[in-house]
Amino acid sequence: MSETRVRLRHLQCFLTVAQHRGVCRAAAALSVTQPALSKTLRELEHALGVQLFDRERTGMTLTRFGEIFLQHAAASIASLRHGVDSVRMARSKGCFGVAVGVLPNVAALIMPTAVHRFKQEAPATNVKVVSGDNSRLMDLLRMGEIELVVGRLAQREQMIGLTFEHLYSERLTAVVRPGHPLAPPAQFEPASMGMYPFVIPYRDTTIRHEVDRFLIAQGIAMPANIVETTVIAFSRGYIQFDAIWFAPRGAVESEVREGRLIELPIDNRMMEGPVGLTTRATVAPTPAAQLMIDVVRKVCRAAAGLDNNPLDMQPAGNTMPRHPRPRVRHATRKTSTKAR
Repeated sequence: MSETRVRLRHLQCFLTVAQHRGVCRAAAALSVTQPALSKTLRELEHALGVQLFDRERTGMTLTRFGEIFLQHAAASIASLRHGVDSVRMARSKGCFGVAVGVLPNVAALIMPTAVHRFKQEAPATNVKVVSGDNSRLMDLLRMGEIELVVGRLAQREQMIGLTFEHLYSERLTAVVRPGHPLAPPAQFEPASMGMYPFVIPYRDTTIRHEVDRFLIAQGIAMPANIVETTVIAFSRGYIQFDAIWFAPRGAVESEVREGRLIELPIDNRMMEGPVGLTTRATVAPTPAAQLMIDVVRKVCRAAAGLDNNPLDMQPAGNTMPRHPRPRVRHATRKTSTKAR
């Protein structure tokens, strides 16, 4: 290693470039010039004696060395942030806070109850709920800007330095507007789904793979007319144009129950995935975060254990997630995914 010391600015630069996958966006996020950021990144690579990023036309991706360093750099920043927050909390006489990342399938169902119960036990503790897709939330989690994520298991490459606790399994469903040509009492044939536009998750996401498996198993060709999104508000509006929306059951449960959306009678057993808690593998949760984790566990278990539960949820012990890596830990056992 070079005698050049690795400083805090090097870590911030590296993590921001890794998050935004490019110097231009990272420089804007840090409010610095691109040449200054590139120089800082070169200093870090020189100090470590390795190349941390592959520079490609479409952006910058982590090398094997970059993935290894990401785990430790993120843990260092998160630990420092926790130290600063602890001092601030002590000065404010115990006014603690917790930041939670949530995916759409749990934002409307699990989290309101979880936050309500959390506030009953810690009414003076500030709760920050951040929504987004898995990629963004995992980046925020690694950098210590949020302390846990509640949602579906992320892709393997997004789980570097993180650990997942499986709480229950949830299936995707296909919904349409009331009065859609495929809605009851019309006679439904799965093959006829390809005649209508699809609203589906982004390519290369876990839930998109589940949709793809279902279509292949049913012999349904992906229509040319598709929209890729995980934005709930947009999807609710777009299905008014006869689109079929593939969504997590938890994201549409209230609309289905109230008759504002109609579920198609499909065999959705192939569109099942694990839902649970994602945390950093090398950083212990703060007391406030641990309380939130405990509350979320209780709420999820209670919901999954209900008779005829509306979400078609399965408790963690009943079904095994179909993901060989990263390893999944259950409530009584913790494992972590580490860079290789």
